Amino acid sequence: MNTITATDARSHLFDLIKRAARTHQPYCITSRAGETVLMSKEDFESLIETLELLSTPGVLAGVRRAKKDIAKGRTYSLSQVFGA
Repeated sequence: MNTITATDARSHLFDLIKRAARTHQPYCITSRAGETVLMSKEDFESLIETLELLSTPGVLAGVRRAKKDIAKGRTYSLSQVFGA
């Protein structure tokens, strides 16, 4: 993540907004008051959606099981899944 001071962010705010939206790269903005993150709305909404999914009971356990299955080669081909 790119880090920029609040003073520099103020001077280049519109450019930072355009770049964050276009490249999906967040910016950490630092000041004496603390740190904050500038990111595109699309990325923020995606992050919130991911957090909501992972907080649903059973979803995270299912993801972990799936990763173990993949690592052990227990997978299905597209034709097995879709009958093609």
